[in-house]
Amino acid sequence: MKAHTSQLLRMTIVQKTLIGISLLWMLKRIFFPYLLKDLRFFFRAIGYARSIEREVKRSPFFCILDMFLKQVSTKPNHTFILYQDQSYTYKEIDLKSNQAAWALSQYAKVKTGDCVAIFLGNEPAYIWLWLALAKLGCPMACMNYNIRSKSFLHCFKCCGAKVLVAAPELKSAVEDVLPALTEDGVMVFYLGRDSPTEGVSSLLDKVEAASVAPLPESYRSSSTVKTPAVYIYTSGTTGLPKAALINQGRLLLSSSISTLAGISGNDVLYIPLPLYHSAGLMIGVRGCIQQGATCVLRNKFSASQFWDDCRKYNVTAFQYIGEILRYLCNTPKKDNDKDHRVRFAVGNGLRQDVWREFINRFGNIHIYEFYAATEGNSFFFNYTRKVGAMGRCNSLLRRLRPYHVIKYDVEKDEPVRDAAGHCICVAKGEPGLLISEITITNPFTGYAGEESQTEKKRLRNVFKMGDVYFNTGDLVMIDKQGFIFFQDRVGDTFRWKGENVATTEVADIVGMTDFVEEANVYGVPVPYHEGRIGMVSIKLKQGESFDGDKLYNKVTDYLPNYARPCFVRIQDAIKVTGTYKQRKVELVKEGFDPLTIKDPLYFLDESTKQYKPMDSTIYKAILEKKMKI
Repeated sequence: MKAHTSQLLRMTIVQKTLIGISLLWMLKRIFFPYLLKDLRFFFRAIGYARSIEREVKRSPFFCILDMFLKQVSTKPNHTFILYQDQSYTYKEIDLKSNQAAWALSQYAKVKTGDCVAIFLGNEPAYIWLWLALAKLGCPMACMNYNIRSKSFLHCFKCCGAKVLVAAPELKSAVEDVLPALTEDGVMVFYLGRDSPTEGVSSLLDKVEAASVAPLPESYRSSSTVKTPAVYIYTSGTTGLPKAALINQGRLLLSSSISTLAGISGNDVLYIPLPLYHSAGLMIGVRGCIQQGATCVLRNKFSASQFWDDCRKYNVTAFQYIGEILRYLCNTPKKDNDKDHRVRFAVGNGLRQDVWREFINRFGNIHIYEFYAATEGNSFFFNYTRKVGAMGRCNSLLRRLRPYHVIKYDVEKDEPVRDAAGHCICVAKGEPGLLISEITITNPFTGYAGEESQTEKKRLRNVFKMGDVYFNTGDLVMIDKQGFIFFQDRVGDTFRWKGENVATTEVADIVGMTDFVEEANVYGVPVPYHEGRIGMVSIKLKQGESFDGDKLYNKVTDYLPNYARPCFVRIQDAIKVTGTYKQRKVELVKEGFDPLTIKDPLYFLDESTKQYKPMDSTIYKAILEKKMKI
């Protein structure tokens, strides 16, 4: 009898324990559904940060070049770069970078600390030149190959470079600025075996004739965590692009995104993004170096060739911006859409509808959306793969990178402050300006050139006297579950085709046209497209009329295609705020619908190479995706 009672008691204890565990599991699912994923990601992120911290504290300093050389020594014959029909091992790229370093040292007189500007498209030379400069202890300025004239000279000068290496196919852009460069004593090289331009030398022939011997470590022995490594250009509210200073320490941390996504040494990463951006170079190539993986370079993204490339190179992962996945979804469906080895993709700017459509059509590819800025100190990662979110508010990581979302007056283009002068945090579900505290462990290194450019991104006395935050310029929203969603850009910058467009830069170019008295540039949303496309409101000079041919020639001569205004609106007067800032909010809301806007409207027609009158037929074709913009 006692034995039977004891057995019943034990069963009761087991049952209660199981019920208790089940209840706790249910409570976790209801109130803390992402707890385990939050903890797992936190410990992965901390583990990665600590590993980088150990490298930083090494003596002598351990930089990205040392990480590359480590891969050369451990896996010299492993493929590092695939490009077109060519394949390059880690060892081959190491030897080529040695040759480039010796050639730059001898013929360009490059010495430790000198900045060299690279004006190339995506090709293996971009990477071996970068490594060559690292071996010389020199920073590299990553010039956007779309910029021209005034923007080019501004970008070149603000990084302090005295040497330019350009692709031969960019000859016309180089010749346009060559007189100004020559006047400043700049040495210019084409990455070719000869030069068709007087005053420009060839470099590739000199590289091929140079020694493959390693360079002495003394060239870079003075490098520290704060030594400039690369300059990457980003558009901002000041108009012309700014050179974000990426030091050696930040460059070491930059592969965190690809590492946290799970890239390994066996992966093949497809990079269709330009290497002059931080995503392609710092997350893509740098991430491959971290793990000893293979990267596939593509000159320019091609929707029709994308999956063929993935199959050809056995791609297992790729980088994206939202537009890329939309373009892929817009291609004709094929029976082999799911015939590939891709297991994950890393990027940002992906709309919810495109996300779902992409997965349904091309298979269960893990999409890892992230948020980061080249020069910023904010970082979010969507490790739960929540559709539409750019990341998750992890309270543990927030202690390391403190941030807030504050009320922002879009009309006045400034944060809302209370009676005491302090900023006000928004409630869950309410959009606001994302700001991130600037601390010793979460720094903002700023831009090369004028200190005023850097200061404009600092927001001071936010919650108390003396505190300083980085102003991201992005409106975001955090929902009740802690997921973060991108809402919009603020100020004088909008994003189109994956590029930031500074409205004041575009307005300056438009204003150079002889019939324009004043120009107000802004971005307008277009259905089924990410970001905002450029539009300009123009006030004509007295007695002048609009000339679509002249404006077309001006913007195509001076602006990259993503920055050229697609729509023009002619107004009698440009409205301004009480502080004389041009009003944009109402114009953005009104968009480019000719049925509701009474002002004359014009459309950028690439087929006729002019701005022609906008009508309901064009408007309808754009909305129905029958006209490419």
